[in-house]
Amino acid sequence: MTLSKAVRIGVDVGGTNTDAVAIDVALAAQGDAQRGVIAFKKTPTTPDATAGIETAVRAVIESGSIVPQRIASITVGTTHFINAVVERDARRLQKVGVLRLSRSFLREVPPFSDFPPDLAAIIKGYCGIIDGGLHIDGSQEAPIKEAQVVAECEKIKAENLKAVVIAGVFSPIDEVFKQESRVKDIILREIPGIDVVCSHEVANIGFLERENASILNAAILQYARKTMRRFNQAKKKLNLTCPLFITQNDGTTLDATAAARIPIKTFASGATNSMRGAAYLAGIDAGGNSSAIVVDIGGTTADIGVILPSGLPRQASAYVTVAGVRVNYSMPHLHSVGLGGGSLVRSVDGKVKVGPESVGHYLVEEALVFGGNTCTASDIAVSLGRAGMGDKSRLSGLEPEFVQSAKACIKTLLDGAVDVIKTSADPLPVLLVGGGAVLAPEDISGASKVILPPFHDVANAIGAAISRVSGDVDIVQSTAHQTESQALERAKTMAVERAIQAGAIPESITMANVESIPLQYVSHQVRTIVKAVGDVDFRGYVSELELDAADDDDEASDEPEGRKNRAVKTTEDIPVDPFTYTPTIKVSDEGVPEWMLNETDLAWLADGCYVLGCAGGGTPAPSFIQLRDILRKGHTIRIVDQSSLKDDALIYWGGHMGSPAVSVERLQSTETVEAFNVLMEYLGHKSIDAVMGLEIGGANGMEPMLVGSSRFFNAPVIDGDWMGRAYPTYWQTTLAVHKPLELVPCAIDSGDGKSIIMTRAPDDEIVDRALRASCSEMGSRVGMAAKPTTTENVRRYGVLNTCSLAWRIGRCIARSVYSNQLSTVAESIVEEAGGLKSARVLFRGKIVEVERRLYKGHSHGALRIEAFDDQDDGESERMTPVVSGGTLRIPFKNENIFAEHTTADGSETKIIASVPDLIAVLDNGSGKALGVPEFKYGYRVTVLGITCSPQWTRTASGIEIGGPKAFGYDDVVYKPLGEYVEPLACANDQDLHTYPRSEVQEKSQQVAMMGEMFTEAIGVISWLGPARDDDSNLVMYLMRFDITPEPDSRELEALLSLFYWRRVWIIQELYLAKSYVIWCGHESISDTKFERSPANLNCHNDTFSNDFSQSPANQHSMGRLFRSIEINSLHRWISVYYKRFKESFKVDYSKIPRDVFLELLCQRDLSTWRRGEENRWLQLAERMKLDIDEDLRRPKSERVNIRDVGG
Repeated sequence: MTLSKAVRIGVDVGGTNTDAVAIDVALAAQGDAQRGVIAFKKTPTTPDATAGIETAVRAVIESGSIVPQRIASITVGTTHFINAVVERDARRLQKVGVLRLSRSFLREVPPFSDFPPDLAAIIKGYCGIIDGGLHIDGSQEAPIKEAQVVAECEKIKAENLKAVVIAGVFSPIDEVFKQESRVKDIILREIPGIDVVCSHEVANIGFLERENASILNAAILQYARKTMRRFNQAKKKLNLTCPLFITQNDGTTLDATAAARIPIKTFASGATNSMRGAAYLAGIDAGGNSSAIVVDIGGTTADIGVILPSGLPRQASAYVTVAGVRVNYSMPHLHSVGLGGGSLVRSVDGKVKVGPESVGHYLVEEALVFGGNTCTASDIAVSLGRAGMGDKSRLSGLEPEFVQSAKACIKTLLDGAVDVIKTSADPLPVLLVGGGAVLAPEDISGASKVILPPFHDVANAIGAAISRVSGDVDIVQSTAHQTESQALERAKTMAVERAIQAGAIPESITMANVESIPLQYVSHQVRTIVKAVGDVDFRGYVSELELDAADDDDEASDEPEGRKNRAVKTTEDIPVDPFTYTPTIKVSDEGVPEWMLNETDLAWLADGCYVLGCAGGGTPAPSFIQLRDILRKGHTIRIVDQSSLKDDALIYWGGHMGSPAVSVERLQSTETVEAFNVLMEYLGHKSIDAVMGLEIGGANGMEPMLVGSSRFFNAPVIDGDWMGRAYPTYWQTTLAVHKPLELVPCAIDSGDGKSIIMTRAPDDEIVDRALRASCSEMGSRVGMAAKPTTTENVRRYGVLNTCSLAWRIGRCIARSVYSNQLSTVAESIVEEAGGLKSARVLFRGKIVEVERRLYKGHSHGALRIEAFDDQDDGESERMTPVVSGGTLRIPFKNENIFAEHTTADGSETKIIASVPDLIAVLDNGSGKALGVPEFKYGYRVTVLGITCSPQWTRTASGIEIGGPKAFGYDDVVYKPLGEYVEPLACANDQDLHTYPRSEVQEKSQQVAMMGEMFTEAIGVISWLGPARDDDSNLVMYLMRFDITPEPDSRELEALLSLFYWRRVWIIQELYLAKSYVIWCGHESISDTKFERSPANLNCHNDTFSNDFSQSPANQHSMGRLFRSIEINSLHRWISVYYKRFKESFKVDYSKIPRDVFLELLCQRDLSTWRRGEENRWLQLAERMKLDIDEDLRRPKSERVNIRDVGG
């Protein structure tokens, strides 16, 4: 490049300031100490950002005495387009039509399914689907039919839409048929002038996320063109003829024409520009061998990212969220902490705390150095001599100890943030940029050196100026006729060609990213991802916006935009309070309690299923969307307890088999439903009585809810499955453990017309192997229906109540998010899973290494987690993990296999948990589970262990099939983590009706009074549920009781409600009430008072036993639910009661309604009672020879008084 074209101008338009710099690349190449920076300017961002750009660029041209002919380019980083989406600015967004290409799939999860309602209300237009789509091997699912496209065009024209998205299954790998491009040509012929966005040009594999990105892109196309025209007009006013570029999210550039075509690729360029600029200023922008960490400190937050040896930022994981929409295009991986120049500094409980609260842009008014009354991080920097703003004399009142403590706190925040973002355990250079960079200490833990480069406060504009261009390839290739290496070389060649097409100098091109990923369960297919980057060849650019020259004369383009239009108001569900929410339980005509699912239940089930998946099973997110939409269309999904099943019930079960790489393109479909239909036709079954899941872990945990919904078979879903977790193979089930050869006949269906029935097999393992081989030939994704099973098999061999457990785990996560207590979400899950005797926190640490390889279709590898020093405020409430310090290694084969701990000095290694026990890895930032695809360096995690069902451990066969040896670890001996506690069934569990502990504690004074009065009581007649005259004969009977308060209870009269006398309230914990911990039934506590009192019960008639035995309401079996655990579960009280008195009632106890029961303190497990009390309580229980039948037949004067018995 000659000196006449050596100057590059970079501009970054921020929310507060617009920064511009001029860089002479010739000077920089000569080793200039200023890195070629010859001028810079920081100006306030104006409402008309174009005017601000013009002002800033004019200022640098004048201050640098730059001749316009020497300017090679102007590169702008802008938040224009993302702001339009984030702010829901309806004047800048247009409605979008969506046309999907697939003959058999994509119908279950419609477009805009996971868009925020207010955004969808602005941009959602017509949605259609036609034949088309590809299979994962590149073959056509169906060819394009022109007549269908033409028919859709008529519908799009009728909606008067100006933009349409074309999205086909596996379109990014469509190199032969070019279906999206063909449909685009037809649409442009039928509707000239319409904007058409092909999804394969916007993003890569991952249909829903690619479609979402394409929709957002189409919505802002018109505004993008207008913005580019205005930028071009500003350039012309400056008499510049150089090309105009816009920075992309990945650190490279687009010319203005391309940016107007794919504006979404510029959404997150601001942070990228800062990172690129920092690396350039520090002289480590490209060509090095190591990465560097960039810390960009602003007024409120600090953003930390990693610059790779390529000079480009490390990208985030495959999926990111923009404006509430999940997308999958390149975005920088950033970690943010609440530290900035305006961060508040104060003393909290004797400790100095910095941030996350901030005075923001009011710094010059609020900070002490400017005469304000708020101590900020900037004040600390001035006090320490690191900054020269304001009047330092105003800080004389700050104690030196306070300043030093604040300094230490800032260091701790940055130490932790750098540790989270690091890409290796080795020390790395840390580069400081941004206006708040002066806050950072001279040394940061984990940093090889800390660099504060010159011009650090305009690094974002510098990053824009020095941006390069790229060519990207993300394709699936066959390795049947080429090696994996050859496939990779082909992808590299394609990337280089695309970089040259984007304007790169060929000899400057290097590979910035190269990945080769074999696909699970797919034969001879590999996904190759390559990015090639190079310097811009400015000689190829003359005036790239000449094609829009006609638009420059459009008077409307120069008119100021009108007042900002917000999104139309939409009706959204009120956020659910997870502490008070209770599921909907309805009693069927047959007297069966049925759990009727709603959207809240589905969301919690999805989160819980992923935890129980033990890193496998696939994400349930698409299943949630599919099931949610089913409910929104008026269908129902119901779950029942196994106790409600008839002895001769016909029970079908199954789920998905195949590659997750296929499901991310086809989305959720109805393959499993079709497999059920195929098997039912073969076996001659017209209907089914119930549905059960193959595995509760991952996406398959939600599949029976689809099959059993009223949209399809309208059959109840059994609360249970055959694994209690996720396993990689179909034959690793408790049914195969205890009753082999029960898997066939079975059927699989591809969802597009192909099905196979397997009628017999010599063993269970060959069934799985044969089906997987067929699956590969059927598109690598099928639904499966297994041989129908029986009620006896479910009860004897199933892992029961796992849907309920998943729901409860999801509720734990929701409660932790709702109450901002993510630090203790693992502890909550432990409690729900049965407490410390059943579940444990195994380890806490940071992922420092992930190994992955593919073998026989399964994702094998190992995860290594290193302990870290966590300064979390909630640490005091955490459980002590099984092991601390050192490292934890977790090998996986789709699911986690075992957890092996090594001490810090390496002197001792031991296995602390293994399959079949459950090992889950929770992300500390969200409280949710991480699956194998999400395992990534830097995540701070908590490892959780849960004891498996005894269905796996009570026989040698179970350990053989589900233990470490099944995964090839013959030297690993399974040792149970604890004692299994069967989850409580939501359909039968009245204990769900509880108030949060905090609300009960607020009433500690009343609880103490009640405790004193109730401690001596042995039992109380209690009634669950709302009082309705038509509930049953039993309810009518109870309402005829006279309830007389005891003299001792006069002090509680103010606590009694007016309608108290029509009910007998639930007393769950008579004993524990004295220790101020009482969990009360939902109806038993009002907002201000307890509505209970001790009482004598006097009956007006002698028909108790007849009414009791004949009541039809809520009849169900309670026998299986008996267990001796702590008293604080109402369900266990019920169990104890029925176990103790089933003989006394002289009726079939399985038909006793749950409306009423007699609570007795005859608990076998007295471990929760105070020392010295056990004998007294046992003696009282023994003395109480109360036969209910007899007692209620005696004359009223001779009946036993509960208070007397207690005394």
